[in-house]
Amino acid sequence: MIPRVLIIDDDERLTAMLHSYLESHGYAVEHRGDAESGLARLRLGRPDAVVLDVMLPDLDGLTVLRRLRVDSDVPVIMLTARGEDTDRIVGLELGADDYLPKPFNPRELVARLAAVLRRRAPVPASRSVLRFGDLEIDRDERTVRVGGQARSLTSHQFELLWVLASNAGRVLSRQQLMERVRGEDLDPLDRSIDVHISRIRAVIQAGPDEPQRIVTVRGAGYVFTPGERRA
Repeated sequence: MIPRVLIIDDDERLTAMLHSYLESHGYAVEHRGDAESGLARLRLGRPDAVVLDVMLPDLDGLTVLRRLRVDSDVPVIMLTARGEDTDRIVGLELGADDYLPKPFNPRELVARLAAVLRRRAPVPASRSVLRFGDLEIDRDERTVRVGGQARSLTSHQFELLWVLASNAGRVLSRQQLMERVRGEDLDPLDRSIDVHISRIRAVIQAGPDEPQRIVTVRGAGYVFTPGERRA
């Protein structure tokens, strides 16, 4: 099945190039040049992924992402101006799966699209569920529940949680997490994992008085503390 990508960006020259490049790599591409028409298109049906620029002529991309995340977990790759760390961090906190600073090589966008779509693909293995007290992580359904209540994570955040939880008690460095989730090396200046971990902590924490599941090990990385675990 051909993956469908929606690009929301007002740069006509860039989107024309991306449209041609992505189609040549097996994607079906649609384009909208402003936030409102992009949101209107998304209401008609969900594509497999969205490439969303932060700077749009009517609403900013972060507002679009905030509205989108009310009822959709479609993978979103944000396009940001180079050096705008604030936009990238806020985008990740709002639920973006990845980001790409402009200008960029279209081959990198293809690689990142393939990565987010691969993380969304069904797992063909037998059913796999991890339970730690009230926390349940279902790999097949790609769901997280706390006390029976569903919690929302992006596909990238789910994969980070799964890697940590399936290695409970073992300290994993940021480099190891990046390799296992994306299959690539970590940029030394990339702090996106820290932002995602902060979001995961907020989602899986049962209450303010509950012990923290994901603990920072200074200078080493992160460790998932299993507490009570059920089969």
